[in-house]
Amino acid sequence: MSEPRPSGVSEYEYWVRRLYETNMFHPVKMGLTNIENLHSALGYPIDTVPTVVHIAGTNGKGSVAHKIAKTLELSGQKVGLFVSPHVSSFRERMQVNGHHITEEQVTQGLPLIYKICQEQDIPATFFEITTALAFWYFVNQQVDAVVLETGLGGRLDATNVVKAPSLSVITSIGLEHTKILGDTVELIALEKGGIIKPGRPVLVGPHVPHEVLRQCAKEKGALHYYTCGEVVGGSDDETDYDKENARIASAAVKLLLRDNPAWTISDEIIARGTSQRPSCRFEEMKLDNGVLVILDVAHNPPAMEYLIAKLKVTYPGRSYRMVVGMSSDKDLNLCAQSILQECDVSRIHLVEAAHPRAAKVEEILEKAPQLREANYDREDPSITKQVHLALDAAASAPNEIVVICGSVFLMTEAREALGIDEPRDSAYIAEMAGAGVRHGQENFGNTKI
Repeated sequence: MSEPRPSGVSEYEYWVRRLYETNMFHPVKMGLTNIENLHSALGYPIDTVPTVVHIAGTNGKGSVAHKIAKTLELSGQKVGLFVSPHVSSFRERMQVNGHHITEEQVTQGLPLIYKICQEQDIPATFFEITTALAFWYFVNQQVDAVVLETGLGGRLDATNVVKAPSLSVITSIGLEHTKILGDTVELIALEKGGIIKPGRPVLVGPHVPHEVLRQCAKEKGALHYYTCGEVVGGSDDETDYDKENARIASAAVKLLLRDNPAWTISDEIIARGTSQRPSCRFEEMKLDNGVLVILDVAHNPPAMEYLIAKLKVTYPGRSYRMVVGMSSDKDLNLCAQSILQECDVSRIHLVEAAHPRAAKVEEILEKAPQLREANYDREDPSITKQVHLALDAAASAPNEIVVICGSVFLMTEAREALGIDEPRDSAYIAEMAGAGVRHGQENFGNTKI
C-alpha cells in the first residue's frame, strides 16, 4: 500500500504522505465504526481527559475552539486543541498550549495507529486516523482539557466518538456540504446536533434554527439547552463575526466554570483569551511599505457577508483590493455578490489554488459572470502573481487595503508570497494531499482533508 521511504525523505514526510494516501485505498464512508474500533484499541484515550469541549457549526467553529482553548490556557491549564483543515502544516491540526505536535511525535504516533489498523483490519480514513493521532497525542501530553472541532457535520464525524463531553457547542448553521448533510438548514442542524449528548449541556450561537435544535436536545436528553444571551447577556444581533465568536466562547467558558468551581478564571482572562484569533481569521498585517493586508478564510456566502460587514465596521471609508479564490462546492455567485457590495470589480483579483477542491478561474467566471472584468490570468492563475499585483497596486493607493480571502487552500501560497515565515509541509507531502482529496471526492462527493 505504501512504498519504502525514498532517499532524502524524512520520517515525518514519509508518514504524513502515507496518511494522505490512505483515502486512495479506503474510500470515505460516513460512520463511527472505524473510529470506535481505533479508539477502543488505543485504550479510549479521549475518555480519560477531565474536560472536553466539542464544537460543531457551519462558520466560527475553528475560531471559537481557538478562543476557548486560549482562555483555558491563560488560566493555567494544559489544553489540547484539535482543528482542521490546516493552513501550511499538518502539525497545526493538533496543539497543546499553542505548540504544534512535533514531527517526532507524529512519527511516533502514526506507525502505532497504522499497526493497529493492519492487525485489527480497520479500514480507517485520513480523518479518522488523524483524529486518533490527536487523541493519542493529547493523552500522552497529559492535558487537563481538550477542545475538539468537528471535521464535517457532527453526527457521523470521527470526533463524535466522544461520549460525554463537558460541553457541546454549535456555533452557527448554514447551507454547506448539502450533498452530505442535507439541502436545508433544518436537516444540517440535525446533523450538527448529533454532537449533543445525554445528560450533558449544549450551548448554541444566535444563528441557528433554535426550534429544531431545542427539539434535538430534548430527544437526546441533554442536561440543558443554553443560548449565549442566557449565559453572558447582551444582544444576539451581532454583525461583527469575531465579536459573535467571542461571545460564544465566553459563554462556553462561563458554563465550564459552573461545573468546575475550583477553577479560577477572571473576567480579564476571559476577555484576553476570547480576543485571540487563529491565523487567517481577519488576520491583519502591515507590510514594510505601509500596505495593510487582511487574510480571512471567508469560504461561503454567510462568511463572506460577515467579512464585508467587519471590513466596513473596522475600516470605514477605506477601499479594498481583494484577492479571491474559492472552493468549487460553494455558491460562487452569492460570494461574488457580497464582494461587489463594497469592492469595484476592477479591484478584484481572481486566483485558483493548486488543490482538487479549488474552483478554477473559468468556473468562477461561469458561475459568477459579474466578475468577468476582474483581474486574472487564464494562463497563469497563480496566487503569488495576483498577490504581488494587488500589493503593487495598493502601494500607490494609500487608501486601499489588500484583502486575501476565500478558501483555506489558497492561504499557504498567499502567506508565502507575503513573506510569512512559518512551518510548511514540503511539496512531497502536498502533492499527495491533493491526490488523496481527489480520490476521496470520486468515492464520496466530498471528503474532509
